[in-house]
Amino acid sequence: MNTPDVSVVICSYTEDRWDMLMSAVESVRTQTVRPAQTIVVVDYNTDLYKRLIFTVSDVVILENTGPKGLSGARNSGVAAATTGIVAFLDDDAQAAPDWLERLTALYDDPDVLAVGGRAQPAWEAGRPGYFAEELDWIVGCSYRGMPKVAAEVRNVIGANMSFRSEVLNGVGGFNTALGRQNTLPLGCEETEICIRAVIGSPGSRIVYEPEALVEHFVPADRGTLKYMLRRSWSEGISKAQVSKVVGHKRALGPERQYVRRVLPRAVFIGVRDWLLGKDKDGLRRAATVVAVLAVTTFGYIQGRRLPAGSSSAEEEGQNASVSSWREIN
Repeated sequence: MNTPDVSVVICSYTEDRWDMLMSAVESVRTQTVRPAQTIVVVDYNTDLYKRLIFTVSDVVILENTGPKGLSGARNSGVAAATTGIVAFLDDDAQAAPDWLERLTALYDDPDVLAVGGRAQPAWEAGRPGYFAEELDWIVGCSYRGMPKVAAEVRNVIGANMSFRSEVLNGVGGFNTALGRQNTLPLGCEETEICIRAVIGSPGSRIVYEPEALVEHFVPADRGTLKYMLRRSWSEGISKAQVSKVVGHKRALGPERQYVRRVLPRAVFIGVRDWLLGKDKDGLRRAATVVAVLAVTTFGYIQGRRLPAGSSSAEEEGQNASVSSWREIN
């Protein structure tokens, strides 16, 4: 089977994830479709960079030459890529052996600009009973309500995505005013770049292929209510920033369907199963869905009032999310 050459970019910023980073690299080595390049970009961590240089010999090791943060690191990886397709894998994720094969198969359609796959959570301490699968976007994973077969979508998921190189270069790369910076849980840079890509190429498509699978590690502290609400607030802030760039309708189209259809069903099932005695955590799960929606909405409203890239978003988010949960309880 003829498949396009691919460069895989993995971004990392801390030695705390060393073992996971090595597992991510190893999962790329064992692909049924081997990448032409594997590029690890280190985001402003000299010790990690030196350790990689002296440890890993079959991978391109780079330092982020752009602004600090995930978007800047990704752009540095794209600049070093020499192939027609660039795939991105998180440093705490492991790709299934046929991951690249599944992603690249869809590029035989010239109208496909980007292909993303399913990110399945690998819970360090097991899924908390109050954490609905409809909320798995909070931990950077595919959530219940997404397509079960290959389908056109607005945007891909950051832990498991690929783009044509010409698309990334044509839109000027990822927006460095968006995206995670160390532990600051902002995001939506994938959403924004996908929207800009489609705007610049009418008739083109972004595709989600759930058969292209990665397992995304979820540490125990990201399953806590505090993190869920903090991340929800940041999501609202981030969506507001994106809406300022691409417009309100483009930024929130799928979210409207999600809020109207997916979340009400999750709340209904949680309450129903609790009342019928089928699930003792059902009521808590339903309450958490409502809380996440409320905090995300408040974050969006606040984000519309903030200047783009405001550094005050995180501090305000921590205070607001914690106080909101206390009020709900």
